[in-house]
Amino acid sequence: MTDDLRRCSWAVSDPLNRSYHDAEWGVPVRDSRELWETLMLEGFQAGLAWIVILRKREAFREAFAGFDPVKVAAFGPEDVERLMANPGIVRARAKIEATIRGAQIWCEMRDRGEDFESFCWAFVDGKPIQRPGHGFVATTPLSEAISKELKRRGFKFVGPTIVYAWMQAVGLVNDHQLGCFRREPVAALA
Repeated sequence: MTDDLRRCSWAVSDPLNRSYHDAEWGVPVRDSRELWETLMLEGFQAGLAWIVILRKREAFREAFAGFDPVKVAAFGPEDVERLMANPGIVRARAKIEATIRGAQIWCEMRDRGEDFESFCWAFVDGKPIQRPGHGFVATTPLSEAISKELKRRGFKFVGPTIVYAWMQAVGLVNDHQLGCFRREPVAALA
């Protein structure tokens, strides 16, 4: 099915990309668990196309206990082996172990009274950055700063490019292109 809506160029060719773009991409996420889930999925995407992760997202959610950080933080070596044998997800040991460690860090932050949502949104003073809507960037000074802080805390697969893609996905930055039918509605959510 096609329609006459103008979308960001990356979202045109695949129906799943279109659906994700139209409903989720760039919408500000204010839920700690969902922010963490998306960051972990962006880490799994490293070296792959995002559509691969979208196609496997439900399998990831099932394999990682709904991305409940408390449950994932308790995963042990047997869980790593179970995940490595799961053809529904990206089977990369380092990324699986990074997700488990990421859940432990999320829990450590919570136990110190630091909310992951507040941590994430503090980088943009609680309000999404509105990019001009033309030209593509893979990183920004802010994604580099967030990456550095996440790495300092022990997160893995959080380089500046991954972090920028995550920022776009969770609405820390509105990067919908000029002319995209989602640009203004997403900007209004700020």
